[in-house]
Amino acid sequence: MRFPDPRDPRSYPPDLEMAGLEGAMGFADDLSVETLREAYTRGIFPWPVEGLPLPWFCPPQRGILEFAELHIPRSLRLFLKKNAYRTTQDRDFAAVIRACARVKRAGQRGTWISAPMITAYERLHAAGDAHSVEVWQDTPRGERLVGGLYGVQSPAVFAGESMFHLEPHASKVALLAMIERLRALGHQMVTPHMEALGAREISRDEFLDRISSGAGFVK
Repeated sequence: MRFPDPRDPRSYPPDLEMAGLEGAMGFADDLSVETLREAYTRGIFPWPVEGLPLPWFCPPQRGILEFAELHIPRSLRLFLKKNAYRTTQDRDFAAVIRACARVKRAGQRGTWISAPMITAYERLHAAGDAHSVEVWQDTPRGERLVGGLYGVQSPAVFAGESMFHLEPHASKVALLAMIERLRALGHQMVTPHMEALGAREISRDEFLDRISSGAGFVK
C-alpha cells in the first residue's frame, strides 16, 4: 500500500473527508507484514472502524512517554517492593493479544482487535517487529497470566498497542518491564492514556520529525 504524506492533507484521498475520520491516511485491508512495517516506520497505524474498510491513521496529536519524565506514583512504588509478579518478554504473544481483545473498555461496544488484526500482529511478531511483555502470578495451581502489553517496534520508537490486567497494577508492571527493555535499546515509547506515569502529547509534525531523524524520544 502507498500512503500519502502525513504532513500534506492535500495528498489524502478525498473520500476521507466524507467519512469524517480525523487523521486518517487512507483505506486498505492490506495487513501484510511489509505494509505494517512501512506504516509504523512512517508513524501510521491501522484502526478498524465498524462499517468501513480498514482506515489507517496518523493523528494530529500523539501520546508519548519520555523516560526522562517517567513518574512512578508512590502507591505503585510500594506495590513493586512486594515483588508479587514475574515478567517475561515475548514468551506468549498470542495469549497477550487475545487477552487485550477480551478487555471491556469504557465507551466501546466491542474491540478493535479483531480476528484479522490478531492474525496480522502475530505474523508481525513472528517477523520480529511486534513484541509482548507477560506478567505472571504464582498460584497453588501454577502460574497465571495476570497482565501484559504488546506493541510494534520501529527504528526509532516502540508503539504500545494495548495492555490488560486481571490483578492490581499488572499492566503497569508490564509497562515498566518494557521500558527497561527499550532503555537498553535507546528507544522510546508511543502510548496514549498514561498521563499518571508522565505521558504527554506532542504534535504530529514534531512526532514525524523525531522518527524521521531516528532520534526517537531520548533527551
